[in-house]
Amino acid sequence: MGTVADRRTTGTVANRPTMVLLLPGQGAQHPRMATGLYGTEPVFTAAMDEVFGLVDTETAGEGERLRADWLSEHPAVDLDHVTRSQPLLFAVDHALGRLVRSWGARPDALLGHSIGELAGAVLSGVFTLADATRLVLDRIRLLADAPPGGMLAVAATPQELAPFLDGDVVVGAVNAPRQTVLAGPDPALELVHKALEAQDFTCRRLPSLSPFHSPAVGPALAGSEAAVAALPSSAPVIALHSCYTARPLGQEDVADPLYWARQPVAPVVFWSALDALLSERDAVLVEAGPGQGLAQLARRHPAVRAGRSTVVPLLPARPGPPERDRASVEAARESLASYGLTGEPSR
Repeated sequence: MGTVADRRTTGTVANRPTMVLLLPGQGAQHPRMATGLYGTEPVFTAAMDEVFGLVDTETAGEGERLRADWLSEHPAVDLDHVTRSQPLLFAVDHALGRLVRSWGARPDALLGHSIGELAGAVLSGVFTLADATRLVLDRIRLLADAPPGGMLAVAATPQELAPFLDGDVVVGAVNAPRQTVLAGPDPALELVHKALEAQDFTCRRLPSLSPFHSPAVGPALAGSEAAVAALPSSAPVIALHSCYTARPLGQEDVADPLYWARQPVAPVVFWSALDALLSERDAVLVEAGPGQGLAQLARRHPAVRAGRSTVVPLLPARPGPPERDRASVEAARESLASYGLTGEPSR
């Protein structure tokens, strides 16, 4: 069949490759992420405003404060705080997914990392945007009572890190064969960080003020299952691949309140999910979120390195001026068109 690059077209759908949206999660956020598109890309702008409006409806004014902090060079609340990172990542991922679909691009599958999976659940039709926004708000209300902590990216395998871990600090994510994220409360996480650096491991604290994907947040989330159970759900109309089970979600999965309630606690297995997805098909992997963290991970996959699959990020790798966001999105749109992945606009 040849590589994905061999199947470029001149805008037709002939021999169209599979398209997968990658939706990033906690740690991808940064000040003014994707704001260069706000007010210039109508579909993106409307989708962001819809989330802010829903937040306002549920919280009496928090949506406006959320928007103000997102647009500000100096937000009143740190964007790494759970009350900012979680809803803004959810909103930006969802809005970028809507933007891609407005180009007539039809994703065949969705793979979301952490909160990105909830944005994927909206794009795939599992939850309405209003219900998913309620779920996000319920999570951050509960997580506000979680102990302070964070996440630590380490260039090592989980097996190499096992001797350094205790009951408080755990493996929170396995993003690539030698890209493991540890999670836990402070000061336990900082002690592990120092011990690893003393043994010459390469470590980097991720932007998070909460110990996501660790048991430390479990007690704070008591009661979240009931909130999820109150929300109606539908079978995905676009394949939604789980970063927690490394397989596509079926009706039984999405209808299980515990699955969604445990997401902030459960470890993420992004690499296993990506590997399973690419073992079935070659694909154009489109990162629809801030930065290029998932794109960088995906480029390590053998299918991408061999040219059988390819990666198209929507936004720049690093923060920059607004025009850089717009140029990056336009370049991504042209790239998708060259694969025959765009067509008649769809909202």
